[in-house]
Amino acid sequence: MQPGDLLDLDVTDVAHGGVFVARHEGRVVFVEGAIPGERVRAELTDTAKAAFWRADVVDVLDASAHRHPHVWAAADVSVPPAERPGGADFGHIDLDEQRVLKKRVLDDALTRFGGVSEPETTISPAGDAGGRGDADSSGAEASDGLRWRTRVSLHVDEEGRIGPFAARSHRVIETPDLPLATAEIEEVARSLEGFAPGRVDLVQPDEGGVRVIVRPEQPRPEGSERAERADAPRGRGARAGRGARSRRPAPRVPRAPEDPTARETVIERVGDRRFLVDAGGFWQVHRLAAATLTGAVRRALETAGGVDPAAQHLDLYGGVGLFAAAIAEAGGVGTRVTSVESDARATEHAGENLAEWVGARAETARADRYLASLSAQAGAAERARLARGVVLLDPPRAGAGREVVDRIAGLAPASIVYVACDPVALARDLGTFRGHGYEPLRIDAFDLFPHSHHVEAVAVLAPTR
Repeated sequence: MQPGDLLDLDVTDVAHGGVFVARHEGRVVFVEGAIPGERVRAELTDTAKAAFWRADVVDVLDASAHRHPHVWAAADVSVPPAERPGGADFGHIDLDEQRVLKKRVLDDALTRFGGVSEPETTISPAGDAGGRGDADSSGAEASDGLRWRTRVSLHVDEEGRIGPFAARSHRVIETPDLPLATAEIEEVARSLEGFAPGRVDLVQPDEGGVRVIVRPEQPRPEGSERAERADAPRGRGARAGRGARSRRPAPRVPRAPEDPTARETVIERVGDRRFLVDAGGFWQVHRLAAATLTGAVRRALETAGGVDPAAQHLDLYGGVGLFAAAIAEAGGVGTRVTSVESDARATEHAGENLAEWVGARAETARADRYLASLSAQAGAAERARLARGVVLLDPPRAGAGREVVDRIAGLAPASIVYVACDPVALARDLGTFRGHGYEPLRIDAFDLFPHSHHVEAVAVLAPTR
């Protein structure tokens, strides 16, 4: 069969990545826009792999009781799949059922990749820090799960069209509304026009209005190495031998200038605390996410037995110091905590955000290199303090990886708090930690991306031997 062919499929389960599982003559078909228990008609989009195919729902033959019209009309099943914007792949499912499915994906990942036979996890909406409901006084999640995005990236194509990409595509979809974004961002988005190809980021910090950050497409020189690779012969006979033409270095092309708005310092609030961050820097996307995760980290620290102010604590991938501040607050004014972040501007802000704690400092370094240096240079006294401390890590979506996990375990901290934005990456790293004798005391998930498949989780681990 070929892309474009139609199949009638029975959908049996959910899988990681926002797709659903069906089978056709024994072959797995990952279907977008379905719900387990449904029978759907789906259009094949990718049949290149022998192990599985991909397809999009074009008609629902037997609907789930959890299905409703998509919260984003532009992404509804009634719209041709190629015209649907991405970013809201669960928008056709009741919110409560979305959370059931996200928890199922997390639990399955923990079992398959983490070796946890019977995971005990929870899942809560934004604004609820693991069931206590005290993450922030500024409000709770909207009952419809909309208007939560305070940061949105739109794309500009060669024809000047502005909008999100289509799902699993780099094709721009123009749409009159952005229901997941705040009303203020949606209003600004409607007024955008006249941009060169590239990206436009809309950022609404806690204080001040919406910032528009223009990120032009970086020019690629003709005759560049990438172009030469694209034209090069492929296959076993393509290896260059003696006498082959040497590869020419790509000519230098000036980078498009950075929009100064990206480096404007803005203010975000978590409870009564203010955090400085670049408008174009990293901050949690959901308006309640930073407060929710701070509450979850506090609870994780309590579960682990609290924070010893005389110990040495680490906040890896620390950004502007959000979680380092939570550790320092729990330990008191003299708490020794080091925030480690590879972005120098974020580290600069972290230093300011942590200034009230005399034992806090911020280091600009990659986590793996910092840990390698620390492992090689720490003396007996510092190692003893680290062994009584907490290591918190909030890695990117790919996870921390074996090298970082091994280095952390080699420091033998009293507890580890892992903030994760991908369940499979969390599970893999958790499996590595378990190999070093650390076991999860609790794992709490948070639905900080309603109407999408994404889910955040906070795990706290302690040594068992």
